[in-house]
Amino acid sequence: MSNVIHWFEIPCADLDRASAFYEGVFGVTLRREPMGAVEMAVFPYGDGVGGALVQGPQFQPSAHGVLPYLGVSDVAAALARATERGAAVLMPLTTLPDGIGDIAVFRDSEGNSIGIHAEAAAG
Repeated sequence: MSNVIHWFEIPCADLDRASAFYEGVFGVTLRREPMGAVEMAVFPYGDGVGGALVQGPQFQPSAHGVLPYLGVSDVAAALARATERGAAVLMPLTTLPDGIGDIAVFRDSEGNSIGIHAEAAAG
């Protein structure tokens, strides 16, 4: 097993609002997929870890649940796009030691805490 995490789901109360938020922040198009009583908007992924926004009776957004970190190329730029879309910054851009990269955490359009991470530039 190359990754312990294979799939993640971010709960949302309004899938259209959450999809617009994440598409704007990450510059991607999410693929909508109904799964019975659950509606999903799937992030693009290849052979690696995949995930989706999910809306359904058993999903409740929370700022106190699991904290996923989603990969970006530039934390400052992604954080700016998130705040432009109404996100609250919970942890500002922070450079990690030992060349690990940069991180930040924001509250998304649904009330979830979401981290973002960019690997350090090779140099």
